[in-house]
Amino acid sequence: MSDTQHSNHVFVLMGVSGSGKSAVASAVAYKLDSAFLDGDFLHPRSNINKMAEGYALNDEDREPWLKSLNHAIFAMQRTNPISLIVCSALKKHYRDILRDNNKNLSFLYMKGDFDLIKSRLKARKDHFFKSQMLVSQFEVLEEPGSDEQDVYLVDIRSSLDEVINHSIRIINSVISGEK
Repeated sequence: MSDTQHSNHVFVLMGVSGSGKSAVASAVAYKLDSAFLDGDFLHPRSNINKMAEGYALNDEDREPWLKSLNHAIFAMQRTNPISLIVCSALKKHYRDILRDNNKNLSFLYMKGDFDLIKSRLKARKDHFFKSQMLVSQFEVLEEPGSDEQDVYLVDIRSSLDEVINHSIRIINSVISGEK
């Protein structure tokens, strides 16, 4: 099997927990009839247990997970015209691991302020993420700078439908070569 990549494109929806990554990605995937992967599904059991106990992951915990996601991106590029992956990708180094040897990869940064996201997390039920971990996520977050030309900002203050539609417009622009 050749490992040449096709013109298929993968979009990573990134941001802190509670920013709407999963809700937006699943809705966009449905509307665009695209592949969808929640990156949390690739976390090793040790990471899930650590987060469930209320502890934040460190870089050592994340490294094998990010490498698994890198491989998933490669596989999805080979088989799907458009794919969406949910991954916090909070640090530039994490995004660089995902970029490694993966062409046709873009990020949609679900950007929101601390108070908005905290209120969303408090309203969540049956999720392993604890709201007190939000502080550490914002501390770790390295917002994408102008040197990351493959990252597109999505303001999450709007309604979910508006955020979904904005994300679709960005994806269509990237696919068509307008961005």
